[in-house]
This record gives sequence, C-alpha cells and structure tokens, in this order.
Amino acid sequence: MFRTTLIAIAAASLCSTAWAAVSADEAKQLGGTLTPIGAEKSGNKDGTIPGYTGGLTTPPAGFKKGEGIRPDPFAADKPLYSVDAKNLDKYADKLTEGTKELLKRYPTFRIDVYPTHRSAAITKFVADNTMKNATRAKTTDGGVGLDNAYGGVPFPIPKDGYEVMWNHLTRYVGYTYQFRGKSFTVDASGRPALSTETVNTNEFPYYDPKKTSADIFYMVRLDYKGPARRAGEALLVHDPLNYVNGNRRAWQYLPGQRRVKLAPDIAYDTPNPVTSGMTTYDDAFMFNGKMDRYDWRLVGKKEVIVPYNDYRLVYNTKMDDVFKPQFVNPDAVRWELHRVWIAEATLKPDSRHIYAKRRFYIDEDTWIAVATDAYDARGNYFRAGFNFLTPSYDESAVFGDCNVFYDLIGGTYTVLGLVAETGGVRYIEPPAEREWTADALAGTGIR
Repeated sequence: MFRTTLIAIAAASLCSTAWAAVSADEAKQLGGTLTPIGAEKSGNKDGTIPGYTGGLTTPPAGFKKGEGIRPDPFAADKPLYSVDAKNLDKYADKLTEGTKELLKRYPTFRIDVYPTHRSAAITKFVADNTMKNATRAKTTDGGVGLDNAYGGVPFPIPKDGYEVMWNHLTRYVGYTYQFRGKSFTVDASGRPALSTETVNTNEFPYYDPKKTSADIFYMVRLDYKGPARRAGEALLVHDPLNYVNGNRRAWQYLPGQRRVKLAPDIAYDTPNPVTSGMTTYDDAFMFNGKMDRYDWRLVGKKEVIVPYNDYRLVYNTKMDDVFKPQFVNPDAVRWELHRVWIAEATLKPDSRHIYAKRRFYIDEDTWIAVATDAYDARGNYFRAGFNFLTPSYDESAVFGDCNVFYDLIGGTYTVLGLVAETGGVRYIEPPAEREWTADALAGTGIR
C-alpha cells in the first residue's frame, strides 16, 4: 500500500499543483483502512508503529479537570534506544535532515527513542466534517486558497503539497484555547535570555460548532507581559481561508505610541520579535501564513523519528533544566517513530525569502507539522525546527505551540511557548466577536 501511495503521488505531481476533491469511492477508505481523518489505521510491518485504536481519551491519575497542567501518561516508559553521532548511520533513514545535522555537529547531542503511542483522539465533529470535506474541498489560485471546506481536515487523502499544508494550517488543536508562554533565546554557551512572555489566545473559527462556514480560519491575540521593555504590547492576527480574496490582517499596539496600527509586515520572513528575531513570522508552528512565495511538492509518506508525546518537556520540566549549550537538554525530550507526510517548498524565481528551500514533516495522525528543515540561498543548511506535540486527553485536541528552532550557522537556538511554570494550557469559551477587533486591542493595550 505504501509503495502504491508513493507511485500515485509521484505521478500526480507531474500533472498538477492544485487538486479538487477525491471521489466518493476514494473517500470510503476513511473509517475503513484509514482513520476518519486519513491516517493509515494499521501499524507497520515490524510492529514499531502500532495500529490506531482511537487515541488517548482517559486522563492519567493526578489530572485535575480544568487545570492547565497535564501529567505525563507515559512517564513509566523507558527508552528503547538512543541515537547519537556514533550510531547515526544505523538510523539515518529514519531521521529528519535537521536531526542528522545536529547529531553530526554536536558529539554530545542524542535522541532517546521511546515506544510509539498514537495518542491523538478524533472528535465526532471533526470526523464527520472531514468526510464531507473529502468529496467537496478544493484549492484555488494555484493552491494558495481553500474552498468548500469546514470543520475538519480539508484533504484527508491528499494529492499534492498544497493540500498537505492546508491540512496543517487548519489542523484541529481545539476551537479556542489560551496559555501564558515564555520564549527564550539561548546563546552558544547555553545561557538563556527571556525574549518574550505572552498570554496567547487562539481561536479557529473554522471549527465553530455553531456554524457551517468561515471566512477566517485562525485568529490569535498576543498580550505581552515581559520582559519589562515589552510589557503592554499587543498583537492581533486574522488569517483568511481564501487568500485569493485577501491577505492576512494584523494589528499591533505599542505602548510608546499609544495607538493601534496595521502591521502588514507580520508575515513571511520578517524577523519575529517573539524570538528576538531568531526565527521568521512564518516559522511559527513550523509554518503559517500564505503559501504563494513557494512551489510546493509532495514527496510522500515515510517513517521518521520525531518528538512526540512530550509531556515532560512541555508541562513537567523546570525551565532551568531545559537549556544546554547548543541544544535542548536531551533528557527532557521524548522521541518516537511515526509516519509523516513530507512536503517540500522551493522558492519561486520571482519571490524573496531568506529560506530558498524548506521541508516539512507532517504527522499523519494529527496533520500537525512536527519538524522542518530550512536552507539558505546558497543551499546551506540553515535552521532546524521541531514541534513538541502533547495530545490533550481531556479535550481530544493537541497542543502543538511549543517549538524549538536551531540556527546551525550561528550555533544558537530559541524555544517558544514553554508553559511548564506558567499554568499550562486551558481550553476556554470563545471570546465575543468584538474582542477580536482592532478597537478591542486599543481598549486593553494600556501600560
């Protein structure tokens, strides 16, 4: 089946870069050989990836409903093996390019590989809408727009790179959630510096259970609480489903100016101040925003060792124990073998971006990007990004806002969205629509 899938994808990529919905016969695979959102239900041949049985829906002992901190349901697991520079060649075909670069450059870097748990659950609402999307959703304007999709994965049986990336952009991580996250930059000596502390309010109107369509699929508001020089700032972003009809809308409040202004540069490769400029705006979540500056190619599906079920790092590790010179403390990170879709983006000849080529690894069970590779204009490896997924067993959603990016040229790295000591992640009732306006940003952005 896997070989057939790759052949079909390769043939399709020669014919088109924008696809319409699949046939009703193809869609019958959903809930059969495929999960309701398109992952292969069976495990792999050697049993290192188990079959999908519905995900984790029972909270472990110690979890208190309504609290933001989630105990590690797999705390008793022991590593199956570790990969370092000495045995890199043995596991090279199961590693991202970024992981291999880190292992080659840093002799003390390692990854501890644990038993694979397919822990992400699927809500009935998402499953039902995914089935509808499968036979009606389509990309527009060469892939950068999305039409006839709502409330579920747009393309559970994807045919090209644009469709896979739209699945990532519209990933189900909950309808509305909030957390107070800290982001740090870490120099080559391992010394961390707080770049920002923000209250992040995220809403996906695309998943509003009271509606059947949406123009905006994602909204985020950042209220800056630290460091002192940035306290009082605020940022609001709206992302449209169909970029053909309009681009991202963003507004920024700066205390020194005491006014809200449009912020059209909060996109693409503009340096992201959340990470003190060590990443781009479209690095967030591995990728976000409009896809128009790249040509996108679907490489296929592959078994890859990636961070997964990282409850220890995200929720239960003291921040002082996270940072080491050159890389995040290997003791804090859990890695597992999962099947991922791989999409590659090549910069268009008439476009500008600091990354000339990018590769994204999209988890088949969640459609969330779990890793990325970025190359500069000279073809040199530039940055490696990893996403630390933690399925929220109490909400059948996945928290995937804690990321790390390694600058392989400068020898530095940045960690975004640490919540272990700030109260964790809470799923909340959606704010009133007026709270998502520029006027609301002005009304609360006072220092």
